[in-house]
Amino acid sequence: MKYIILVGDGMADFPLAELGGKTPLEAAHTPAMDALAMAGQLHTLQTVPDGMAPGSDVANLSLLGYTPERYYTGRAPLEAASLHVPLADNDTAFRCNLVTLAFDDHNRPTMIDYSADHISTQEAGELIATLAAELNGPDLAFYPGVSYRHLLVVGQPIGDLATAPPHDHSGCDVSALWSGYLTHPIFASLVTKARAILADHPVNLARVKAGLRPANAIWLWGEGKAPTMPTMHSHYGLSGALISAVDLLKGIAVYAGLEVINVPGATGYLDTNYQGKAAAALKALEDNDLVFVHVEAPDEAGHQGLIKEKIQAIEDFDQKIVKPIVDGMAGQDFRLAITCDHYTPILLKTHTARPVPIVIFDAKSTATGCGLKYNENNANSAQSLLRSGEEFFSLLLQR
Repeated sequence: MKYIILVGDGMADFPLAELGGKTPLEAAHTPAMDALAMAGQLHTLQTVPDGMAPGSDVANLSLLGYTPERYYTGRAPLEAASLHVPLADNDTAFRCNLVTLAFDDHNRPTMIDYSADHISTQEAGELIATLAAELNGPDLAFYPGVSYRHLLVVGQPIGDLATAPPHDHSGCDVSALWSGYLTHPIFASLVTKARAILADHPVNLARVKAGLRPANAIWLWGEGKAPTMPTMHSHYGLSGALISAVDLLKGIAVYAGLEVINVPGATGYLDTNYQGKAAAALKALEDNDLVFVHVEAPDEAGHQGLIKEKIQAIEDFDQKIVKPIVDGMAGQDFRLAITCDHYTPILLKTHTARPVPIVIFDAKSTATGCGLKYNENNANSAQSLLRSGEEFFSLLLQR
């Protein structure tokens, strides 16, 4: 038996007037997902436990059958694992976004773009390299990641600091959060110097000349220390592989003991290498019990409030991930789950914690399917709530 989990990050959404009261998932043409849902069973899944923030970190831990309340220590330590950055007991890892801020006459910042126009990995690498060369010290180090997503490790006590994901504040005044950095004994000098370095960097000057947003500030968040968690094999007796463009997901895989498959051209956006991901998934199943494929693009479009792009991302996921993987598994014995980790509503441009729609399909089952297409409304009407990632995994594995 093979197990497949396909995740369209942030696909779920609210009804939109621009779509005649439909959600992007309902408006999108998704014949592959709809066929699997109609032949399988629809549920909703609580990926975010009560009281926890609805981040991709917490939600994807649930989708891999873990209990976030027990194992989650922060987002950045997971990303550190992906980047092969070891964390000592006294180290705190921070996610370090390259962002675009606009400062008014009173030096109050607005979050213009949490991704600096989805800056390329090459450009971002040059910026982070310069920051590291000028700002790294005995207890502080920058590490490059992918696109706008990077890492800062601090090797001394942090004390009190309120942080928040920048994508939760798109287009908003972020003065209160920024002032938290400016009044902190470690970060006041760091963010100020980083802003000055980035302002005159040749990469940013070239971006502005080309009509692109500059990465003119760093934004620190998602802090935490290294977690301790069991591997997928010790927890469920499964070997597995994970495919994603996102360091966070790769870091979860490292701690879960999953093979991390890096697909060339995987970007985490609409231009990602879908075909490469699907082919890598089928190849991984030759030697593993489980494969987990994560696609970031719907979430990115949701954070930017882009309806057309979100629909495109969902349709691409359906035709370039779901369809070729299912076609490639024809005649084999497998169970497959299609889901998202959380809602990323266009209207909110951030995540919510409500239960997500999930379909579970068994290729060899003779049971009657639910007969419903894959979308939020149909999943809610099924009135079958899976209350945790462990409950989902028990159903997927039928144990």
